[in-house]
Amino acid sequence: MLLVLGLTVAGLVGIVSANHRAATAADLAALAGADAARGLSSGQPCTVAAAVAGRNGASLAGCALPSELSGTVDVRVTIPIEGPFAFLGSAEGLSRAGPPAVPVNKGS
Repeated sequence: MLLVLGLTVAGLVGIVSANHRAATAADLAALAGADAARGLSSGQPCTVAAAVAGRNGASLAGCALPSELSGTVDVRVTIPIEGPFAFLGSAEGLSRAGPPAVPVNKGS
């Protein structure tokens, strides 16, 4: 009974950890890709995003530059789940980054 409980807890820790790492990798990859899309850093946005995702232990599963949102990058990354629940596959992280919103002047 204690062994089953221990394996379950270890599996849940693996799932939660993979989800957090995927979310972090997606955020960092999207930010780096958006910097490249805006010309703040060199390189192609999706290539830069893939490199940053890889440095954070993730694989870039998708990358898009929405045409209606200039300088914005959408990314999807995956990270394998480790431990007893590895059979579930990969954790996925999604993120969008771009230039700051232009404030609306409501006074003058």
